[in-house]
Amino acid sequence: MAARKEKRANRVRGKDGVSVRQELDTKLREVLQSRANANSVFDILEYLESENEDDVLAAIRTCSKLFESLLEKGELHIGDLPAEDEGSSDSLSAEEKYKIWIRHRYNSCVSCLVELLHAASFQVQELALCMLMKFVQLEGKFPLESANWKDSYRFPRRLLKLVVDRLLQEEKDSSSLISRFQEFLEYDDVRYYTMSVINERIAQVSQNTKEPLPSTFLNNGFALLSSINMPVESKLSNFLIAQKEQVEDWKPAKLKEHMKAFERVWMGFLKHKLSVSLYKKVLLILHESILPHMSKPVLMIDFLTMAYDVGGAISLLALNGLFLLIHQHNLEYPDFYKKLYSLLDPSVFHVKYRARFFHLADLFLSSTHLPAYLVAAFAKRLSRLSLTAPPQVLVMIIPLICNLIRRHPSCRSLIHRPSAEGMASDPFIMEEQDPAKSRALESSLWELEALQNHYYPNIVRAANVISRALSAQESDISELLELSSYELFEKEMKKKFHTVPLEFEPVQGLLGKKHDITADHFSL
Repeated sequence: MAARKEKRANRVRGKDGVSVRQELDTKLREVLQSRANANSVFDILEYLESENEDDVLAAIRTCSKLFESLLEKGELHIGDLPAEDEGSSDSLSAEEKYKIWIRHRYNSCVSCLVELLHAASFQVQELALCMLMKFVQLEGKFPLESANWKDSYRFPRRLLKLVVDRLLQEEKDSSSLISRFQEFLEYDDVRYYTMSVINERIAQVSQNTKEPLPSTFLNNGFALLSSINMPVESKLSNFLIAQKEQVEDWKPAKLKEHMKAFERVWMGFLKHKLSVSLYKKVLLILHESILPHMSKPVLMIDFLTMAYDVGGAISLLALNGLFLLIHQHNLEYPDFYKKLYSLLDPSVFHVKYRARFFHLADLFLSSTHLPAYLVAAFAKRLSRLSLTAPPQVLVMIIPLICNLIRRHPSCRSLIHRPSAEGMASDPFIMEEQDPAKSRALESSLWELEALQNHYYPNIVRAANVISRALSAQESDISELLELSSYELFEKEMKKKFHTVPLEFEPVQGLLGKKHDITADHFSL
């Protein structure tokens, strides 16, 4: 043991002043020049376990050159690999024994590279990942196993599975390495087989535990799944491994098969219990990056309706996906507007997704076929909430309420009816969650009249609209959705005010006298 440690220490320092990189180059030439020097492969592989980062990087590059050359020359055993002790059988020729031995060294190299995917240095992780994907490409070009079915045509799925399984760890965050892996997902064949491997990995982890899946594993899974950019064109031709023969029924070459695999992997992921933060991340990208690329988007109905029933920010984020299913896939949701109505509470003005919510709420309420009691309930509830809303929200809410009245003339009674004296005499039931029972049509928008006395002039001007005949043209609220208090303040600061006429003479002297002698020497 002591001799082995001393030997490794000598290699770290360098032999006779020769650097490690030069020594590795020498060993590489020896192995490639003569099979008699094959044992030098052990010396190269040993550096993959070095504690010195530069040595490991040099060893990875050397292994890449070594096995690339050996694969091109066909010096690795092809087919089912016998155990190493069986490889020395007398029934085998020297050629067969050598190829089996080299194949085992190649497998050892792959195992070391897989372990290095979680090295302390990200530079080592990155290089190990790139080398493994290079081996995927080389194995596809020079297969080590004969394809038993056309679906695995020339693609080393086993090696890719080792990489993906290592990315989807249960205890360690792999988001940085997954970001690096994203460039390989642009290849159609890598993308297709990665999705199938992810599905298998999720099933494997869930089978091994009866508890909810580890949060780190789910976060890694989401990071990898959200990195998949689905193709748009139906004809796929961007492959990591070039096809020598055209296989008509090869699934990675068909967009329809990609969509099926994409759907399976997301459905397999979303059926597990997610944390609130991960729930939000999924819902944020669902309508743009997931639903349009599924072969059957209606399969997400249960997930979206459950998310919509959760309440709070999760319900707000689920609106995008529900909007897509309702308008493009004829989803029927009987209590949709009742739930949307219940989401209107003071907190909705302060959430991060406020602009997204009111944009979609405006779209859902744009139909002229909605019953008058429903539109009146939304207008009245928004008016009541506006009494405590911040100025940057009021600038958007008041035009939205006026637009609702413009679209539905039957609701004009809300602004023409004599104003109530206050909440005590108002028939509207604010606490009622069912808009049909809120008695909104019996009330009036006295809250907007109260806002005519607001301290902010822009809000006063907006609220004064109800005091005169409403125009037929709707107000555009798109530019007001994301307005912030900072922007309002900046806008007011940039205003130039004219001199205001005063009823008294302003003080000019230090002691209050216009021609005081101190005014010649001091100023206010």
